[in-house]
Amino acid sequence: MERTESMLAQTRPPGVADVDPGSVLLPGHDVPLGRYTTVRRLLPQRPRRMVGAWCFVDHFGPDDVEQRPGMEVPPHPHTGLQTVTWLLEGEILHRDSLGNVQPIRPGQLNVMTSGNGIAHSERSPAVHPPVMHGVQLWVALPDPARAGAADFAHHADLPRWRDGDLDCTLLVGEFGGHRSPAVVHTPLVGVQVELGGEAPTTLSLRPDFEYALLAMSGSAEAAGVGFEPGALLYLGSGRRELTVRGGAGARLLLLGGTPFEEPLVMWWNFVGRSHEEIAAAREDWMAGDRRFGVVADDSAPPLPAPALPTTRLKARDRTGGLHG
Repeated sequence: MERTESMLAQTRPPGVADVDPGSVLLPGHDVPLGRYTTVRRLLPQRPRRMVGAWCFVDHFGPDDVEQRPGMEVPPHPHTGLQTVTWLLEGEILHRDSLGNVQPIRPGQLNVMTSGNGIAHSERSPAVHPPVMHGVQLWVALPDPARAGAADFAHHADLPRWRDGDLDCTLLVGEFGGHRSPAVVHTPLVGVQVELGGEAPTTLSLRPDFEYALLAMSGSAEAAGVGFEPGALLYLGSGRRELTVRGGAGARLLLLGGTPFEEPLVMWWNFVGRSHEEIAAAREDWMAGDRRFGVVADDSAPPLPAPALPTTRLKARDRTGGLHG
């Protein structure tokens, strides 16, 4: 998005060099996930690749899975990222190559840190609730965390509070004087806000963070832009507050963080810094290298990696600019 000097002069707070107070509505596009689930992919997109270290946002549902298997994603690998899974409805069983077998239900949070390599699967249990609705997000790991050990954490108890007409649940980071127990490696925030009425509500923001707002259920308006469920409103940085309005019961997910300055190569399930790094991860996965391990209690064949493109993969910065 083009920025004017007058906009920057009006909004740049002390000590903040890069400010983009404009907003961009990202409607997303449908992508099949496994055999039975379709998600709306909201990041990365050409107009906006990242929000802080949040580099990938999928919103799924609400889907009627009463007579269907629900989510069925067999073992697959990850490098260089954290997965953050949050459900509004339904149940998913997480299994990974560290030996964890952990169901996740609404109001609970799963955070898996790949480090240099991990594998996991995600499936609805055989007996599951009739509706599935949630988000899965990726967080890009900075150096040196991306080369570190893999980890997994399940958080059944998260900070929850009421602020006026808002019901807030903090997934990661700090917000409203509360702090999440989830471990992250860059300044980051993810908080669900549920609107309790139609009156406008003001959220306090950090001007050094860039933000985006995802409508998970119910329509809303922020920064003068209306958006519906499954859309992501990128809000830029330089804001100290944000006015939000919408119907009672609308649930929004506010994502933010300091701009992530390391250019990334994102391909399939890998986040790296170069073509060679991604190619090595793919080769290790296809060879069954112990780098990724074996997913606990899941006998399904692992997902094969697609063929690499014929052209060299290049790193892109958070705005989509090419490097290398």
